[in-house]
Amino acid sequence: MFKLANIIKYKPLIIALWFGLSLFAVGKSVVLGHSHIHNNYFVYKYNFINVIHQHNLYQHQPEHYFDLNHYGPIFSFIIAPFALMPDSLGVVLWVMFTAFILLIAIQQLPIKKNHSLLIVLLCAHELMTSAANVQINPLIAALILFSYIFIKNENDFWAALMIALGTFIKLYGIVGLAFFFFSNNKLKLVGSFIFWSVILFVLPMVISSPAFIVQTYKDWYADLVHKNLNNIASIREDVSVMGMLRKIFFPQLSNMFVLFPGILLFALSYIRIKSFNNLNYQLLIVASTLIFPVIFSTGSESPTYIIAFVGVAVWYINSERPVTILDISLLIFALILTSLSPSDLFPRYLKDHYVDPYALKALPCFLIWIKIIYETLFRKFDKKDLIAVAV
Repeated sequence: MFKLANIIKYKPLIIALWFGLSLFAVGKSVVLGHSHIHNNYFVYKYNFINVIHQHNLYQHQPEHYFDLNHYGPIFSFIIAPFALMPDSLGVVLWVMFTAFILLIAIQQLPIKKNHSLLIVLLCAHELMTSAANVQINPLIAALILFSYIFIKNENDFWAALMIALGTFIKLYGIVGLAFFFFSNNKLKLVGSFIFWSVILFVLPMVISSPAFIVQTYKDWYADLVHKNLNNIASIREDVSVMGMLRKIFFPQLSNMFVLFPGILLFALSYIRIKSFNNLNYQLLIVASTLIFPVIFSTGSESPTYIIAFVGVAVWYINSERPVTILDISLLIFALILTSLSPSDLFPRYLKDHYVDPYALKALPCFLIWIKIIYETLFRKFDKKDLIAVAV
């Protein structure tokens, strides 16, 4: 019988699968010359170019890409090395870079090596979906994980950079502050966050101008407000709990009727103060933090779920042993409906007539998130529950 401990024997195969699926997804479109699939990459590329030339980052540029840029000006520094390359090379290396950063973050979690490999295996297909759409989300997931990892290792200065960088790129990174209570030096974390926020605000001025960057942040705010309104009417976006409820039951449902209870439940997870130093409890909060901004955001699309699915995998490896039928069922449900539904392995009729129109990709992650909240409130945490850190 297969034992989880034996998964370490398959490490080369799992790592090859992690990079291979993503490389196949992006490489196929490059080889076939389907450059329109790389629209997100062109959005990223012109974030850098527009900062350099001081063009409004949030206006339509149909001569270069469709859709709009929704990322902060600091992202221009991240994408710059790839933007300077030929497009066919830059897009492939960008996808490989984001896959690599997320892999490193998963491997740095304070868990056993076989558990980290299981996370990689469980998330490989979801990463492929992100890669096929040349998404930034694996990087955002990595920054959230690094926020926790640095706090866990008492490197609050660098944890603050991860939180600030994620926030200044795509706002999602602000959820890294959820790990604030795990810090042993909270004043240093707060001071470092303020320091890095100032640095990241000012840094784009080096390659542009102060006046332009200040205006850019004003434009970014207006863009995000406008995007939120448009997301609600979109089938491709609003793959969230609110979107699911709107598309199935209540077309006029206000976000706040769902978001406010969600925030309250998330906050309720912190009432067990005595468990703050328990690794199992912390990993539940990590899983919850990765899932929450995806399932409660109107901007979530199918490729965004690489962030949430890492949370699903972290929750599963942290489940109480022996694993219950309920936990296994929830994981299988997530693998089928969340991870496999965008692929050709999933029945096209169900995808086109049910999963996409009703934002059902959010359902398994929502159910798992509710289970995580329940565990943070009622699970018994003691020494025998601790996950041993691999040396």
